[in-house]
Amino acid sequence: MPPTVVDVVALGESMVTFLPSRPGRLADVPSFERGIGGAESNVACVLAAAGHTARWVGRVGTDGFGDHLVEAIAAYGVDTSAVRRDPARPTGIYFRTAGDRASDAHEVAYYRAGSAASAMAADAVDLDAVRAGRVLHLSGITAALSAGCLALMRELTARRPGRPLVSFDVNHRAHLWQHQEPGKVLLDLARGSDLVFVGEDEAETAWGVTGGPGAIRAALPEPRVLVVKQGSRGATLFQGDSEGDTVTFVPSLHVDVVAPVGAGDAFAAGFLSATLRALPARERLRHGHLMAAAALTVHGDLAAPPSRDHADRLAALDDDAWETLRLGPGWTEAVTRAPEEVPTP
Repeated sequence: MPPTVVDVVALGESMVTFLPSRPGRLADVPSFERGIGGAESNVACVLAAAGHTARWVGRVGTDGFGDHLVEAIAAYGVDTSAVRRDPARPTGIYFRTAGDRASDAHEVAYYRAGSAASAMAADAVDLDAVRAGRVLHLSGITAALSAGCLALMRELTARRPGRPLVSFDVNHRAHLWQHQEPGKVLLDLARGSDLVFVGEDEAETAWGVTGGPGAIRAALPEPRVLVVKQGSRGATLFQGDSEGDTVTFVPSLHVDVVAPVGAGDAFAAGFLSATLRALPARERLRHGHLMAAAALTVHGDLAAPPSRDHADRLAALDDDAWETLRLGPGWTEAVTRAPEEVPTP
């Protein structure tokens, strides 16, 4: 039987992540709490929790960590039937400190070399299941894992009739690209995609592009939709048609940050959710910011999203109310309160 068509298919590596029990160097942290992490599976989990149908396609070992990943991701309501198990390679894991990823003190220890996910290739995944979605979400992380993974990414971003809408998050991770230059690879993959997410900092690091969102659009004119993330300032959406681009900027929310991890994936999920619902440009960006705020106000990579009604209500605020809104831990549970009553610490 052909695979069931879902709203979003996300392909990539997911890993078991170990979160520190307290701040400090990895050498000083006495214990860790187990969680899950992976850019693409994070997007699938958030979308499923937000009421969409989602499938994660990946590859894990036949070890206990692989069991945990598949079970934990499926518990969000994600279809994991196309995940392959590899008896010869382990599931990737990593440990991280509690600090900001941008901080000089932030540490991450990856144990993913030779992982099961690195063996993904065009002939080692179910391509029918991968393509059976309204949207196919990918990221630049997968391209860095192996030559087979890169060939798979090139296959999936090749422009051909009948393919799903291809969403690509650049997700430049310098430490993964030890043996090749990532700039051209990431640019080629982005150019083959329909919807691209990229940060201003990533564009500068990977492509040497400075000068803001307009300069990034000039360097990347091919995708019909380009979202340039500008950190705490906000995000700019370029949406092209036969008459040129419509440009929309939405400022970021004021958020009492608990942990900065997972926000980029949550932003992508929020934007994709609003795209699937055919919401206007401003609301697409606002739903991205709201999902990012949910991730920023919890300790792990994944947070329970606000209810759809709650998110819609906040996304519909006028500009003054949006720009003065402040969100803190627990805000996603405030479904019965008026926007001005969203809790802050």
